[in-house]
Amino acid sequence: MSQDQVKTQPGFTAEYARALVWEQHCCLPLDPDTRVDELWRYAEAGASFVSVNVGYAPHDITDTIRVLSAFRRHVLTNPDRYVMADSADDVRRAKASGRLAVAFDLEDTRPLGGRIETVQTYYDLGVRTMLLTYNQQNEAGSGCHDAVDGGLTGFGRDVVAEMNRVGMVVDVTHCSYRTSMDVFAASKAPVVLSHSSARALHDHERNVWDDQIKACAATGGVIGINGVGIFLGDNDTSTEAIARHIDHAVDLVGWEHVGLGLDYCFEADDVNDELTRNPELFPPSYDKWDRIDFIEPERLPAIAAALSDRGYSGEATRGILGENFLRVAEDVWR
Repeated sequence: MSQDQVKTQPGFTAEYARALVWEQHCCLPLDPDTRVDELWRYAEAGASFVSVNVGYAPHDITDTIRVLSAFRRHVLTNPDRYVMADSADDVRRAKASGRLAVAFDLEDTRPLGGRIETVQTYYDLGVRTMLLTYNQQNEAGSGCHDAVDGGLTGFGRDVVAEMNRVGMVVDVTHCSYRTSMDVFAASKAPVVLSHSSARALHDHERNVWDDQIKACAATGGVIGINGVGIFLGDNDTSTEAIARHIDHAVDLVGWEHVGLGLDYCFEADDVNDELTRNPELFPPSYDKWDRIDFIEPERLPAIAAALSDRGYSGEATRGILGENFLRVAEDVWR
């Protein structure tokens, strides 16, 4: 879909064009030869910021640095399109100039190599968010699909403290219930659920319970509602489905603590390959459908329109679309 076509979609109003739209998590194929310019679809859909995953549980330091370096180089060598988001002001600068601000995130602490000092290194290279575990137990804590929930470990507490020190946002998406609650108590800075949905609406182990959402908000954090069909419902990627999860979170904690983390994967085949290559990370609930569907970046204007249709004020809509996550960045990033 071209930029002009996107701008004729429902919701791409003058008010939407003025909003600072923030995508807290998306996934490119984790290969240094990936076509990074696929990210530009977010800019064409009106977004000003995107956080891109550069490594998760199967990846060690070497794997992660190779991917991160390639993605970072592409951003830095295309300044007509991209801004490396080192600060909240960089995101505002990208919005003002019609470019896309980019930061990176890690889905697991394995890329740290068991060393907390690498938190600073990743931060210096543009990683602004990291979650503690990815579905299964690691050195930092337990995952959402573990049979036994051991909570946050001593190493995990050290990682949280170091993330607080350097200014990296602590994320408990994919973590177990106890690990998330331990992190909420341990962190001295706002904690996010970057791309999660409400388990009260759809009982999938990857979703989060209402008290987790409330505890996240109590830290000053934001829950980014996920756009993956199997977490919203029965592989349901309708705008209505994500709006229901947004409504639920807003009813619990107010619009000031809700945002978007669509978790869009640019290569669906890559997702299916990951399920095959790493079956220990994904229980049978992920294999129920022939393919997993995702809410695409081009749907952002329609989500904005749905919020307006549901009676959200302009202030609340702008908050959910991006200003709430921007606030967290201002509070946490150094």
